[in-house]
Amino acid sequence: MCLIAWNWQPASATSLLLLANRDEFYHRAASPLHWWEGGQLLAGQDLQAGGTWLGVSRSGRLAALTNYRQPTPASTGTPSRGELVANFLDSETGAAQFLHTLASRANAYNPFNLLVFDGVQLMGLESRHARVLEMPTGVGAVSNADFQTPWPKVTQLKKGLQSCLDQHRTNADHLMALLQDPTQPPDALLPHTGIPLPLERALSAAFIATPHYGTRASSLVRLHRSHAEFFENSYDAGGLICQNHHTFPL
Repeated sequence: MCLIAWNWQPASATSLLLLANRDEFYHRAASPLHWWEGGQLLAGQDLQAGGTWLGVSRSGRLAALTNYRQPTPASTGTPSRGELVANFLDSETGAAQFLHTLASRANAYNPFNLLVFDGVQLMGLESRHARVLEMPTGVGAVSNADFQTPWPKVTQLKKGLQSCLDQHRTNADHLMALLQDPTQPPDALLPHTGIPLPLERALSAAFIATPHYGTRASSLVRLHRSHAEFFENSYDAGGLICQNHHTFPL
């Protein structure tokens, strides 16, 4: 997962609304949103390493992951970061305890950001700093840098989400449209992450489409008091390949 935005309103009827894009190489096999074996975890699945980038549980837990962008190649032989999402969803450990325990061994993985919700708290972990954060109420976001780093696509998605909320335009079509924005900002606004400028440009859009790499899934999750909703569009190099929608009681 490479771009996540959310509206966290713990006292409201919809405590958490989350939007996310997963960007990946097209050749990396993945299955679309489905209930995993056992029927307790709803997520897509990376068929290479077995983990996932975003999922929810029958009990209303949620976890989502982004990688941290750096110019050097990822280390080989490290555990899959996607297993962290599934591990949280399979557990009954509170968000704070889970993340503080993970922080002590986060350097065993390639760098990541992990966002988790245990039904009460929305919290994040920046693995590079072993820093655990409690998310404030309201609109927040993360991409492939630290939480709330104002990359243009992060700022634009937060602005778009806030506008939709203010105008009560929160149906799936309006919110998914925010994730499908291919606009690339001017070079002067691009982050400097150590990668070549043409690649920095290509990765600067909310929705990425290059010949070999791009947005593979766009997701919308709503966690209400009584039920949960999960929408997902799946893509390959040719465009949209399937849409899934699941609603279940909490």
